[in-house]
Formats: sequence, structure tokens, C-alpha cells
Amino acid sequence: MGTHVIEAGFPVNSDAEFEAVRDIASSTQTTTCGLARVVDGDIEAALDSGVEMVHTFVSTSDVQIEDSMHATRDEVVQRAVDSVERVVETGTTCMFSPMDATRTDEAFLMDVIEAVTDAGVDWINIPDTCGVATPTRFKAMIEKVCAHTDARIDVHTHDDFGLATANALAGIEAGADQAQVSVNSIGERAGNAAYEEYVMAVESLYQTDTGIDTTRITELSEIVEEKSQMETPGNKPIVGDNAFSHESGIHAAGVIENSDTFEPGVMTPEMVGATRKLVMGKHTGTHSVRERLVERGFDPSEDQVRAVTRRVKDYGAEKRRVTVDDLERFAEEAGVERGQQEEEEVRV
Repeated sequence: MGTHVIEAGFPVNSDAEFEAVRDIASSTQTTTCGLARVVDGDIEAALDSGVEMVHTFVSTSDVQIEDSMHATRDEVVQRAVDSVERVVETGTTCMFSPMDATRTDEAFLMDVIEAVTDAGVDWINIPDTCGVATPTRFKAMIEKVCAHTDARIDVHTHDDFGLATANALAGIEAGADQAQVSVNSIGERAGNAAYEEYVMAVESLYQTDTGIDTTRITELSEIVEEKSQMETPGNKPIVGDNAFSHESGIHAAGVIENSDTFEPGVMTPEMVGATRKLVMGKHTGTHSVRERLVERGFDPSEDQVRAVTRRVKDYGAEKRRVTVDDLERFAEEAGVERGQQEEEEVRV
């Protein structure tokens, strides 16, 4: 699909994960990345796995330094610098993350950023590890980071407050070059910024070419849903079953006339490999019912369309799903005849 970097895993985690990262790195031309704490064994495992990029990270917020790492600020800086230097000296691309950046003392965060910059880091990733940023605040943070380093900037956002994709976009507006995203938002707790949301926002709202083959986004989402066994909600933006579905009579009538009336316009189902659906329920109007009846080979009068629409609304009001079979049954009960073409097809 043209994805720029695949962060394949944490090589030191286990033999199985090391092998998985190694196999991914050897099986694609896309840049692959391995995770590593600022620990010698982690760095060596990542380098040995054959990835082109090593992403090393360390906590920088006081709560994580003291209660998770049981270290000091000075130790954090030293470990960060040593790890970056070890990766850089091998010629491997190095990314560094100050974990929990959005809960880190700002002055100390800038000290860490300047230290790894002096050590030769290629990329600095700013993670909203606990999902507490807002777009305005995150944008201001990324602007300040950019002013303290000549490394390229990456952002990593979590969705605890439903702001992950918005924060990632705010980071890009502030000067970041890249965002870490996950298909279907899968990630720790409430998840990460969604691959599909981020890509389509950049493509459609910012009118910028990402280089991603967006027509395969739905296909990719379905593969991840199947392999992860994590069901994608129907109202999930871009890839949910309802993303391009219309039930409301006003909406359906408008979309039948011109899809731009009640869809973004700058993003169509075809752009992401999806299809538009006119679903039926208690909000369905006559335009949608007529369209569906004609699709099924019926030739209804206006009175018959209104009669079938009333049946659809009543059925949907009982919180029952109105299927095509239900629609055909309602049409037959209302005396709607099949069109000539449909009758010929049936005879054949």
C-alpha cells in the first residue's frame, strides 16, 4: 500500500518476537523498525534483527521515572544518549522517544531532546503516552520541540479521550514529518491514532498526497479485523460498516441525487475501496425505498412506494433490521409488480 515504515515489534521481548521482526524485515522493501528500551540488550537485539531503524525510548515524566524506572533524571539523560550513540555508530537510522512526553516537565523535556540531538539522533518521536493531550496543547508542544532540534519529528498519540487522530494531525500542522498510527486504532487501552483516519484526513482534508494506496484501506482493515479477532465497530470512521451508509430519508434522497449532499465530498467510498449503502429502517424515506425496489426489478407506483415505505418504517421502529427479503415481501404484499425485464430474466 506504500506505507512508509512498519514498526514490526520488540525484538528482545522473546525468541518468537525476534524471529517475527527478523522475518518482516527480510520480507519487505518498506523500512522496518524495531523497538528497544535504553538498555544494551534491547539495542543489540534490535540491531541483530536486521531492521533499518531502531526506535529506542525512555520515560521522562517524573511519575514514570520514579515509580516505574526507579531512576533519576540524570540517569535518564545518560541512558538516552548512550543508546542513541550505540545505534548511530552502526549506521542504522535512530529514532528516540521521551516516553510520557505530554506529562513531562517542559524544561527537562527540552534538555533530553537537546542531548539526543547532540548525540546524532535522526528522528525524535513525541508520544502522548497516556492520551492526555489536546490538539491545541499538542501543537504548541511540537512547535517548541521543533525549535530545539534539527532531527525530524514523529508523533505518537493515544485515544483515551478520543483525540488521537486529531492530536496527530495537530502535530503535523506544527511541523512534524510523520505520525505513528495503527490499523483500526488497535493499541494500548483505547488504542492509537487510526491509520485509516489519519491517511484519509491528510489526503482529503489537507489535500496532500501521502503515497498510500487508499483504495486498499478497507481491505487492509478487514484483514486486521480477521487476524486480530478484534471486531471493528459499525460506526468506525472510514472503515466501519456504517461509514458510507444512509438511512435517513433526507440523507438518502440527497445522496441519490448527488452523493456530495450528505457525504464529505472530498472522500468517497471508492477512494477507500468501500461501497455506498442505502440501509432501511424507521428513518427510511420514499426515495430510498423506490431506489431499492427498482434495483430489485419492481415497477412501483407512487402510492405503492408510500405503502411499502410505511411498512419499512413500522418494521424498523420495532428495532428490527429491514433486509432485502423483507422489502420484497412488503412489495409483494402491497401488490407491486415486477418490471418486464425482471420477468424475462425469471422466465429464462
